[in-house]
Amino acid sequence: MADCCNKECGIEALRKTQSATLKAVLSINALMFVVELIAGLTAGSTALLSDALDNLGDALTYGLSLYVISRGARSKAHVAIFKGLLIMTAGLFVLGQVGYKMLFPVVPVFATMGVVSLLALAANGICWGLLWRHRTDDINMSSVWECSRNDIASNFSVFVAAAGVGLLQSGWPDVLVGLGLACLFLRSAYRVLRSAFAELKNTTPDVAPPTAQKTRD
Repeated sequence: MADCCNKECGIEALRKTQSATLKAVLSINALMFVVELIAGLTAGSTALLSDALDNLGDALTYGLSLYVISRGARSKAHVAIFKGLLIMTAGLFVLGQVGYKMLFPVVPVFATMGVVSLLALAANGICWGLLWRHRTDDINMSSVWECSRNDIASNFSVFVAAAGVGLLQSGWPDVLVGLGLACLFLRSAYRVLRSAFAELKNTTPDVAPPTAQKTRD
């Protein structure tokens, strides 16, 4: 019987658990993207739309993370850079939405915001629990963990915005929370990109095997 009490088998077992975890959180985020996108458009909420976009970015991120599980440190760092750029794009998009709502104010449907934000909080709480043990595995999983932690803060912020809209009958709580989420996204993008570039700096590029040279007799 093969002896799996060695480093290679341990790494393979870790990759399998990482893969199973990423598939689960990818499915959850893809589903919540659809739910929050429909709810955000229906309720007219910038905060919900930003949360939906965050879930879409997370689903793409988890798909990329699955792709590089069995690859080297430099490949994982390159994908982490792409993840950071995705997060930054989400932040800039939300900033644009905030600016639009400032020019064209609207009072969102706070009941929809509240219910959907609690549903998203429960879903991302499950993701957070699944990813907890992998948060320090490598640059790939640590960047995924960064996304998951953002989701919890984002969902709670949307719930607070819903309460503010309901109490004040104003769209400003929604706009202010959207602005806060944009800042959170941009800060997270900076952290992911900084870690990824540091990883690239500390690893050596893969060296292709030398081409066989023709020899003369």
